[in-house]
Amino acid sequence: MGEAIFIDKTGEAQQVAIRALATADLPDGNVLVDIAWSTLNYKDALAITGASPVVRAFPMVPGIDFAGVVTESAHPDFRPGDRVVLNGWGVGETHWGGLAAQARVNGDWLVPLPDGLSARQAMAIGTAGYTAMLCLLALEAHGVTPDAGEVVVTGAAGGVGSVAVTLLARKGYEVAAVTGRTSEASYLEALGASHVIDRAELSQKGKPLARERWAGAIDVAGSTVLANVLAATKSRGVVACCGLAAGMDLPTTVAPFILRGVTLAGINSVTCPKPERMEAWRRLALDLDLAHLEAMTTEIPLDRVIEMAPKFLSGEIRGRIVVPIAPDIA
Repeated sequence: MGEAIFIDKTGEAQQVAIRALATADLPDGNVLVDIAWSTLNYKDALAITGASPVVRAFPMVPGIDFAGVVTESAHPDFRPGDRVVLNGWGVGETHWGGLAAQARVNGDWLVPLPDGLSARQAMAIGTAGYTAMLCLLALEAHGVTPDAGEVVVTGAAGGVGSVAVTLLARKGYEVAAVTGRTSEASYLEALGASHVIDRAELSQKGKPLARERWAGAIDVAGSTVLANVLAATKSRGVVACCGLAAGMDLPTTVAPFILRGVTLAGINSVTCPKPERMEAWRRLALDLDLAHLEAMTTEIPLDRVIEMAPKFLSGEIRGRIVVPIAPDIA
């Protein structure tokens, strides 16, 4: 028995509250996990506020991430006592998620918690940091090396952006950090950004091709911001796109692709195959500066998650938010 955040709907009205959770209430799955830590992500904030139709079935427990300890397993890869992490797979959208005391899930969705990372650190990384690493792996796979030139990160003060900045800087890349909150410049520079760019510079419609500036990019914005990033990407450069904070549209032309050979690499962290997940988590355990991770992390209790969700959507949150559920178990 424990507590969970529940989202329900009556007609068009959505209700969100903390309620008691019994193990018997949990949906089907072949692995039961006691949750140590969870997080508040952008998608969770959308679900809790109802700002976007993220939740596909009601009632729903939000929380697209969790880290914890296996207590029961009928899956061949896991046994009681194993420390595990889950990101994505529709958890918190179509299947009850991690803002709860327990979760019962498909064991195929789980990844062993890498050695060298605590459950809290894994959730400080969360889907945001794991997605940032998938973006970095995409840049590397397409040959964007530190000596190729500067890499730009949009939405740099957010969760994905903060982890992306520190990962890139630690690997030796020169990083330009784009943010709508230029007051966060010192924070981003402390994470390793070489300089900070006001998002307004990229928010207005630009030319089909602009001056070549960046060898690569990690973009969480989409829309006009992404169009301008593509237009200013160098010949043979690579842009890893993983978000739509500025919108789902993409008002661009084919010019960057056919005149400069720019690659637009789409990053889908939700259903990423397990081998790629394992590699992303292996690299995070090796490459991420844990001191920087701690500096970008804020801890809030479960009973503050609902009130914090609107602030997340209004851009008031810096970095990552972690939620202790039963921190002593892992």
